[in-house]
Amino acid sequence: MIKRLFHRDTHELGWRSDILIPSLPEVFSSIKVPTHGSPWRKILAFTGPGLMVAVGYMDPGNWATDIAGGAKFGYTLLAVIFISNIFAMVLQHLSLKLGIVAERDLAQACRDNYSKPVTIVLWLLCEVAIAACDLAEVIGSAIAMNLLFGIPLAIGVLITVLDVLIILFFQYKGFRYIESIVAGMITIIFFCFAYEIIASKPEIVSILGGLIPKPEIVTNPGMLYIAIGILGATVMPHNLYLHSSIVQTRAYERTDEGKKTAVKFATLDSTVALLLAFFINAAILIVAAASFHSSGYGDVADIMDAYKLLDPVLGVTLAGFLFAVALLASGQNSTLTGTLAGQIVMEGFIKLRMKPWKRRLITRLIAITPAFIITILYGEKGTTNLLILSQVILSIQLSFAVVPLVIFTSNKTKMGKFANKPLLKYSAWAISIVIIVFNVILLFQTFSGE
Repeated sequence: MIKRLFHRDTHELGWRSDILIPSLPEVFSSIKVPTHGSPWRKILAFTGPGLMVAVGYMDPGNWATDIAGGAKFGYTLLAVIFISNIFAMVLQHLSLKLGIVAERDLAQACRDNYSKPVTIVLWLLCEVAIAACDLAEVIGSAIAMNLLFGIPLAIGVLITVLDVLIILFFQYKGFRYIESIVAGMITIIFFCFAYEIIASKPEIVSILGGLIPKPEIVTNPGMLYIAIGILGATVMPHNLYLHSSIVQTRAYERTDEGKKTAVKFATLDSTVALLLAFFINAAILIVAAASFHSSGYGDVADIMDAYKLLDPVLGVTLAGFLFAVALLASGQNSTLTGTLAGQIVMEGFIKLRMKPWKRRLITRLIAITPAFIITILYGEKGTTNLLILSQVILSIQLSFAVVPLVIFTSNKTKMGKFANKPLLKYSAWAISIVIIVFNVILLFQTFSGE
């Protein structure tokens, strides 16, 4: 019999039912938050979920879109990365606020509010997004293993199945272990690209100019396709489900004052982590623009070609090696958060609890199948096109996660005094409309053959 782990009068709060089992029950409220002492102790207690979420904003899918954008169009698409990052900060704030205030993740909130058919459709769409994200991780990790160790792509794709054992080992050690691993991997990626930036010697004026949006981003079909891919790679739909769940691992006081404090420190954690993700995303595009666009290699849209050309084009050693190391760290980092997101959406939408190793294996096998086939048939170019396509799929699915999130967090009956204030509410809806419009344009151009 399922034991109620916490209770509140959900009907008074506008929710239809109690959530008998909280999100990720094995780690729910497992990390102590000090009630007294300096703010730094509280900041440290809440540090972690933001980094877990930021991982999704620097996964291998970002590499493909950022490299293609930088090589083909120089610094122009930096504006898209910057705007996407602002979108991400706002949406992740809404996500963590929903989890803290409503004490349910986004998947549970959808199940609680919508009919069963609608819930199932939303779940299936989310599973497609997670599979697309996992596809990027599979391909990215396989490419990194090929570059570092000479392992054939097809074999590397198959090896990625084994990472389930590593994930499970650390998952049972405790949630802080997973957060520490993620932080360590992000540090590796950061320093690798700090070196790449210094070595590529980009033009500062051009970088600042690239942060200003230009009309051709929308009017140029090729640029728009990559721009939407960047949007899909930056604002990850499964991260909205993930964040609303993992903020509940903190043992903050389940009172209005405790929730207010939790929202404040969790937002600080998220914002700082996403600023770090912005640096890494921007660095990938800047390195591609400085190395290839200005050197006559504008057609470089392939991760492997970028690796091979970095050292000779920049005239330095280690650039290619560190590029591959960062790619491997990125792929393995994303694997950790992808597994958790898959568990959250399956339990939240359809109340189906599955052992983590089974869940991970199913998700990875779904991703491996197309990656393995494309790798065998089309080789390197095929995997790059598949990477970019996976990010466009993520962008298309994003609306189905963003719209419910904005609706829930703007509802005063459900969120009480924590409901979105007018400025935040209208900003969130503006972001949702931009995402929807971009996707409609993309679909029109795709199916009209433009």
